[in-house]
Amino acid sequence: MLKAKNLLVKLVKDEQGGEVLEYALIAGLIVVAAIAVIGAVGGKVLARWNSLNRSM
Repeated sequence: MLKAKNLLVKLVKDEQGGEVLEYALIAGLIVVAAIAVIGAVGGKVLARWNSLNRSM
């Protein structure tokens, strides 16, 4: 636990660490947005696929 705290303190004090943290947050937000979009559209795609499958 102490090592993790020391690493976090170093990252906060180091400017490059801040940049890495910002990029990680942006990447995380992109992943969350992608999951939300896939979840919202996934049901419609599955319904369309099943409809096409039944019509064959």
